[in-house]
Amino acid sequence: MTELTRRMYEDLQLAGFAPKTQKSYVDAVLRLSRYYDKSPDLLSEEEVRRFFLHLINECCSAGSTVTIYLCGIKFFYETTLKRTWNVFGLVRPKRVKKLPVVLSVNEVRTIISLIRKPLARMGLILIYSCGLRVSEAARLRVENIDGERRMLWVRNSKGGKDRSVPLSEPTLVQLRAFWRTTRTKDWFFPGRDGEHINIATLQGAFKAAFLESGINKKASVHSLRHSFATHLLECGVDIRTIQKVLGHESIITTCIYTHLTDKITDHLSKTINHLMTGLSL
Repeated sequence: MTELTRRMYEDLQLAGFAPKTQKSYVDAVLRLSRYYDKSPDLLSEEEVRRFFLHLINECCSAGSTVTIYLCGIKFFYETTLKRTWNVFGLVRPKRVKKLPVVLSVNEVRTIISLIRKPLARMGLILIYSCGLRVSEAARLRVENIDGERRMLWVRNSKGGKDRSVPLSEPTLVQLRAFWRTTRTKDWFFPGRDGEHINIATLQGAFKAAFLESGINKKASVHSLRHSFATHLLECGVDIRTIQKVLGHESIITTCIYTHLTDKITDHLSKTINHLMTGLSL
C-alpha cells in the first residue's frame, strides 16, 4: 500500500465512511491511476476530465458506476490532496430509476425449498422473514435475537444505525432449532476462523437455487428484502411501519414498493373505473 493510499484510507475513516465504501472509493482512484499509468497526485484536472469522458463514452458505464468514481476521485483530490477542481461540479451521471424485482410468495417458497445446506437455508429464510440486507443477516450475533420479546436487533447497519425487527413465531422456532445444531456463542451464522459466514456464501446459495427454480426473472438475494416489503404492503401494513422495519432513512425510498403491488394496482383500477362510471362525452 502506497503512502497516498494509506492517507486516503485514513481520511475516509475519519470521515466516517463504511469499510465497503472506503474500498470502493480507493479502487476508483486506483483505476484512474492505472489508466494513465502514473501516480494520481501527478495528474492534471484535464486528465481527470478525460478519464470521466472515457468512462461515459468508451466504457458506457452506468450512471451508478460513474457516481462511485466521481465520489471516490473527488474525495481524494478535495480531501486528501486539498485540491478544488471545477471538473467535479461538471460531471453529472445520468440517474436511472429502476423498479426492484419482486418475487411472489410461492416463488420465494420454491427457491428456499431448493436450498439444501441448513446454514444457507436458514440465512435466506431470515433475510426474507425480517427484510434484512444480506450483510445484516451474515453479521447477526446470537445476543441480538430476543426470543422472549420476539425481536431481532440489527446493529450498526447501513449508516451506522441500529433497528429492531419483529420475529414471527415460525421463524423463531426455526432459529432455535438451527442454533441447537451449532451452539455458537458469538456469530449466529459461523464461518471460518471465528468469523461470520461470508456474504458470498448466501449470495451463491440463492443464485444456485434461483437458477434451478427456472423462474423467469432477474432476481438476486436482495430481491428477498424487496419481496418482503411488497408482501407486507399488500397485506395492509402501513408504509411508515415498513420504513421503520427496513431501516430506510427516507419514506421516499420505501414508497417505491407502492408501484410494485398487484393488489394496490388492481384497487386503483377499480377505484378509477368507479369514478368514471356514468361519465361520457
